[in-house]
Amino acid sequence: MNMVFDKIEDARSLAQIVVETVREPLLVLDNTLKILVASSSFHKTFQISPKDTPNKSLFALDDGGWDIPALHDLLERSLVDQTVVEGFLVAQTFPRIGQRIFLLHARKVLGTDDGHALILLGFEDITERRAIEHEKELLKTQADDLLQQKEVLLAEMQHRIVNSLQIIASILMLKARAVTSEETRQHLQDAHRRVMSVAAVQQHLHASGRADSVEIAPYLSKLCDSLAESMIGESRPATLTVTADKGWAVSADAISLGLIVTELVINALKYAFPDSKNAATVMVTYEVNGTDWKLTVSDNGVGRPENSGPPAKGGLGTSLVQALAHQLDAQVEIVNSRNGMRVSVTHATFVSRTAA
Repeated sequence: MNMVFDKIEDARSLAQIVVETVREPLLVLDNTLKILVASSSFHKTFQISPKDTPNKSLFALDDGGWDIPALHDLLERSLVDQTVVEGFLVAQTFPRIGQRIFLLHARKVLGTDDGHALILLGFEDITERRAIEHEKELLKTQADDLLQQKEVLLAEMQHRIVNSLQIIASILMLKARAVTSEETRQHLQDAHRRVMSVAAVQQHLHASGRADSVEIAPYLSKLCDSLAESMIGESRPATLTVTADKGWAVSADAISLGLIVTELVINALKYAFPDSKNAATVMVTYEVNGTDWKLTVSDNGVGRPENSGPPAKGGLGTSLVQALAHQLDAQVEIVNSRNGMRVSVTHATFVSRTAA
């Protein structure tokens, strides 16, 4: 009997040493689930006096406040199955500290032939962590709701912008038809095409479901189809082609690119083919190499006569192209010959893949 008692006392002393080195709440229970040792952090966390724990049944603490079914299951599993239990979740309203969420960790140790064993029971308080996680989930839900509202508002705004631009374009076209001056009519028609090029960006934003970026290839194709429809006919026969690499641009840059193409295509169709030419062709090319790009509008027309200066009616278009290129941090290069003109707008240090 004394030998058994000595073993228990030795185990108690060892347990006392162990638990005092652990900062988280820790209990040492015997095989009847009575408390042999409780760490000071256990007393502090659960606001239980140190004199109320020795040799007291765990489930009798706080007048039965610890008689938790989940805790019964955990400790019985540790005793009977001799398993290590990690992260056993218990959410409970404790008598002194209120609602808490703990992860319990149980381990059976120091088993003997006569049935005397110890259970180490650790408590990991995750109440604040769960509260933070819940707050994060709530904030994420709110953010998702706000994002959805933003997308709805942006879609509505894009729809209204397109409608407004189309109204402006219609007014410009009505004015162009009403004026008697051919020069004024041409200016109004050019203004109509510029407005429609901006509207085309908004239409692509709405169609793609993206609020801030435009896929360039289909945008330029649709834009040039619109320009060809309004400018190419029996009186001005020509072919307008578009070749574009895959790539995206933010909406502001896409608008600038579209306006540049609009200006250069208008100028080419107006001035490059003064006489009817069966093979009259205007080519729009957009090349991408990494983050750099190159936009080229070329034609096989008559070119600009040497030393003639800018065309009398092309000064505004040329100034617009230079200003828009500057906004894009790009450079404009004009190559003129008797076989046509090529205007290139190059961003950064673009090198064509075919030339590299």
